[in-house]
Amino acid sequence: MATRYWVVSLPVQNSASTLWNKLQEQISKHSFDTPLYRFNIPNLRVGTLDSLLSLSDDTVKSNSFVEGVSHKIRRQIEELERVSGVVSSGLTVDGVPVDSYLTRFVWDEARYPTMSPLKEIIDGIHGQVAKIEDDLKVRVSEYNNIRSQLNAINRKQTGSLAVRDLSNLVKPEDIITSENLTTLLAIVPKYSQKDWLSSYETLTNYVTILELVHGKKGSNHESYDSRKQELEKLVEDQESLRSSLLQWCYASYGEVFSSWMHFCAVRVFTESILRYGLPPSFLACVLAPSVKAEKKVRSILEGLSGSSNSAYWKTEDEGVGMAGLAGDADAHPYVSFTINLV
Repeated sequence: MATRYWVVSLPVQNSASTLWNKLQEQISKHSFDTPLYRFNIPNLRVGTLDSLLSLSDDTVKSNSFVEGVSHKIRRQIEELERVSGVVSSGLTVDGVPVDSYLTRFVWDEARYPTMSPLKEIIDGIHGQVAKIEDDLKVRVSEYNNIRSQLNAINRKQTGSLAVRDLSNLVKPEDIITSENLTTLLAIVPKYSQKDWLSSYETLTNYVTILELVHGKKGSNHESYDSRKQELEKLVEDQESLRSSLLQWCYASYGEVFSSWMHFCAVRVFTESILRYGLPPSFLACVLAPSVKAEKKVRSILEGLSGSSNSAYWKTEDEGVGMAGLAGDADAHPYVSFTINLV
């Protein structure tokens, strides 16, 4: 599965089908190993030029936010699967692998009516993803709190005797409880053992025995059982939270990814109108070229863009400093965005 895709649109001079055939032919001839797919964008509501310009500015920041939440959830899934020992079967959107969802994208009319204003669609997606991110923070915080409690207990059980819980090391018969005797606990490093054995009897007038004992009179056995039950309960809670968090992340990732792809569709539509004019007449597609093939594929796309001033749109690396629309780093004579799945 490719992890890096280009979503591009080319201006249509005659018919979209003719342009699509030309593109397929050129890719097949000069970069046959580059996957190529149509990116089907419906006829969305155009609005005014001012609204499109404003939307173009807004989509840059919003796209970064939505993409960031998508990656955040994906990383959380990877961490949970690693800790749980779960073998990942791949991320999906409603059961469809994410790469297939992107390359076979179909607009969800029920969730995003095409007659809705574009800003309303974009704001709706942003708000929805923001709620998911807030929910993620709460769930992860709850899970990490349990993990912290368990880690603290484990440190006490595996650390040095100075900080370790000794209730599982001291036997009930080690506890001496009487009217005249008080049990104390001393932890002596090995290198100080000789000095301790030669001097402990002089610490007070009534030291009568050297014994490993619990430092407090009381129910040692009950304390050990209680702490054991507490540990078992925390382990159960952690497993339960981890499982529910993982399932929530699977579902939420699919929801965010779907929203992200609809967002990209609106972005391509908006930038294509600003670039090519009205009425909307462009061919949108998805490509996944290898690093070696990128330059050749860019050349093919540029040749089909029909731009008479394509040199003016070359990237800064190619010697001309023309910023892309909406501040996009991909400055070309056609609309082009990069989607990184990881």
